[in-house]
Amino acid sequence: MRFVKWFLVWGSFAALLAAPARTREVIRRGDVTVEVVAEGRGPLVVLLPSLGRDSDEFDPIAERIAAAGFRVLRPQPRGYGRSSGPMENLTLHDFARDVAAAIEHEHAGPAIVAGHAYGHFVAKMTAVDFPKLVKGVALLAAAQKNIDPQVRKWLAIATDARQPEAERVKYLQMVFFAPGHDSRIWLTGFHANVQRAEEIARDATPQREYWSAGNVPLLDLQAEFDPYRPRATADELVKEFGASRVTVVLVRGASHAVIVEDPRAVADAVIAFAQKLSVAQGLH
Repeated sequence: MRFVKWFLVWGSFAALLAAPARTREVIRRGDVTVEVVAEGRGPLVVLLPSLGRDSDEFDPIAERIAAAGFRVLRPQPRGYGRSSGPMENLTLHDFARDVAAAIEHEHAGPAIVAGHAYGHFVAKMTAVDFPKLVKGVALLAAAQKNIDPQVRKWLAIATDARQPEAERVKYLQMVFFAPGHDSRIWLTGFHANVQRAEEIARDATPQREYWSAGNVPLLDLQAEFDPYRPRATADELVKEFGASRVTVVLVRGASHAVIVEDPRAVADAVIAFAQKLSVAQGLH
């Protein structure tokens, strides 16, 4: 038993040493440039950030997934870093094309696309529009099908830098963080220009166009205290798409900001999902 534990620890350490270092590259597609943060070697896993936020806060998750033997890509959203392109009159199809460009550039697809919160809309859209590039979608704290309008009102206050700090902290806690977690860590990190473009794209795209995520396997990672996903809706996707397609994982003690509240749990769920798909397809 001691030897087995040593072997597993050494295997993880060796994988980390062997993995290519984190890089940043700009991919160009027409009038769009996409900055992609990449690391690791192996089957592709793409991480997409939440509304108005960037991919940098995935650092610990990306590192852990890469150490498990995967190539992790993080396309930065338009309007942040070196990612740029039209920001008006967009739909989710436009953002899906940005993700597809990152996957195609690797010449190693198909990929698992994991979207946190708002990112799950883009992940689903990518699977619909580019079925040959996506083999699975991981929904990280995805909202229920019919979002509570009140929660969106709270979100608007929480993310508005013009609001008093005390009000923002209050609503950040209500929307994003579980009891006992400090919501102040998200007083910064929302990019207004990015958020506006993403909200327009979401609202301009009929739900029926992306909701199914094609027909690929789904990981439905839920957070215990997420107001966007009340416990009463926990089996919503299983009822609609079937247990053979949907894998549900519950992260306890977390809320909508689960990727920063419990990055290890998120990474491990994505790794298990990715390994399952890779084994099924004989890739890993």
